Amino acid sequence: MGGAKRYVLTALVAFAAALAATWAATWVVRSVSPFDHAESSELHTLVHEKLNLDAAQEGRIEVLEARFAEQRKALDAQMREANAALAQAIETEHQYGPRVAEAVDRSHQAMGELQKATLAHVFAMRAVLRPDQAARFDAEIGKTLTQSDRK
Repeated sequence: MGGAKRYVLTALVAFAAALAATWAATWVVRSVSPFDHAESSELHTLVHEKLNLDAAQEGRIEVLEARFAEQRKALDAQMREANAALAQAIETEHQYGPRVAEAVDRSHQAMGELQKATLAHVFAMRAVLRPDQAARFDAEIGKTLTQSDRK
């Protein structure tokens, strides 16, 4: 095989590997995160429309949500950086070598931090609720975490 063809083939394989790594990392994040965007929206609807919050509760939860939105932005950025590092490591090593292993660990760390922050946010919101509201909230969280048809 000629030098140019070999270079193009290597570049295509590296690109495909990087693309596959990015897709895989995104899939893992969605499967590890306790709440995806649709479920988060359902939780938002539950909290703001179905739990009959009083004005003080609404205000406290809005503050929590604003804080979490900023925290989530930072954590999402860390995950994007970790995924980019993973794609680069795969492109560089073309095997499960030390750079790929380190990038995978970094990606898992970022996913774990997002999951912990999400759960801390959920518990912070729960702390604002009355016992009757908390019971309904807990049931919804339980349903979300145990659904077998999650995508």
